[in-house]
Amino acid sequence: MRTASIFRGSRGGAAIAAAALLALATGCGSGTDEPAGGSTSTAGRPTSHPVKDTSITAEPGERFTITVHQNASTREYWYLVDPEPDSSVLVSRGQDYASDSGDEPMPGAGGRLTFTFEAKGKGTTRFTLLHCTFTTCQGNTSTRPPETTGPSTTPSTGAASPSPAPERITYTVTVD
Repeated sequence: MRTASIFRGSRGGAAIAAAALLALATGCGSGTDEPAGGSTSTAGRPTSHPVKDTSITAEPGERFTITVHQNASTREYWYLVDPEPDSSVLVSRGQDYASDSGDEPMPGAGGRLTFTFEAKGKGTTRFTLLHCTFTTCQGNTSTRPPETTGPSTTPSTGAASPSPAPERITYTVTVD
């Protein structure tokens, strides 16, 4: 394979080759944010929903995910915050972080944080994801959301204004 010989002996080249293969593999989908075969699945892989898909319908037992971009080096974090979903309708099955730089951490590299949920019983519930950046939340870390969900204030020596409020995305989930 001629392409592989170009990248042999170079860690950066290997990363480029891996990224190119990943792009080719993921580029073979249907061209939508939905998995092949539709948007609902009760077996196998969880259904993936785009961040802005705030109205979700699921069947009991179905798992689905929402994946967001996150970069700890710029103090950008996402949190599942109150009000959390009604546990008789929907439960959180945790979060998984995958670095954009692969297994080898790179300073400044971001990644993807995937929230997984499972539909439990019939009904409708809501949950909220909070998106904090260094300008919207003070004192937050990857495991500790800010103490407030409103605008953060900065230390002032004069006429400093509060920073903007963090982005809140509220999802409505109906389990049929």
